[in-house]
Formats: sequence, C-alpha cells, structure tokens
Amino acid sequence: MKSPFVSVVCRLLVVLMIWTPYQIAQAGMIGTEQVVQQSTQSDRSTVADFMSRGEVASQLQAFGIDPATAKDRVASLSDEEVRSLSGQIQSLPAGANNGWVWVLVILLIAGAVWWAWKR
Repeated sequence: MKSPFVSVVCRLLVVLMIWTPYQIAQAGMIGTEQVVQQSTQSDRSTVADFMSRGEVASQLQAFGIDPATAKDRVASLSDEEVRSLSGQIQSLPAGANNGWVWVLVILLIAGAVWWAWKR
C-alpha cells in the first residue's frame, strides 16, 4: 500500500520535471580577444598578488627598492613581459624549503642510530 505522502511527492516531482526547462545553459563561441584579454588579466593579477606578499615587499626593501615603485614598474610592463614573469612565478615551488627540513631529517637519523646503538 502506498502512503499518501509518497503519491504527493511523486506527483510534485512529475509536475516539477514538466515545469522546469531542460536547457538552462546556453553555449556560444568565445572570441579570441576575450580569451587574450582574460589571460592577460589573469597574468597581471598573478604578478600583482605576488608583489603584494609580505616576504616579497621585505626582500624589495632589503634591496633598497620601494614596493610602491616596484608595483608601478610592474604595471607598466608589456603583456609579453607580464606573461613571462607570471610563468616564472607559477613555476616556483609551492612550499619553501629553508633548511629546517634537512635539520629535522638529520635529527631523526641521529635519533634512530642512537636508539639502535643503545638497544
């Protein structure tokens, strides 16, 4: 026996399937200018985000360069220069390896040797 709740839900689903349009998204051709402009904007935002990082600003100040001046210089770069710089930024390793990893590995190996020797 069907419960009245199940039949109401089934009828509601049938009505919603008929009422809802089948094609919600529409596809179209994208112009070359749009793609080039979007990739250029993406490259410029990548470089701008990199320049706004604290480590980069402190390194620029250590070299005697004002970060605001550096941002102005980056803004005046050509699209090809920005694309090259963005590619170099994106090819950098994701995590920084500042030597502490090697210290940890050496300590673990030394601990394992000491443990094996004392055993």
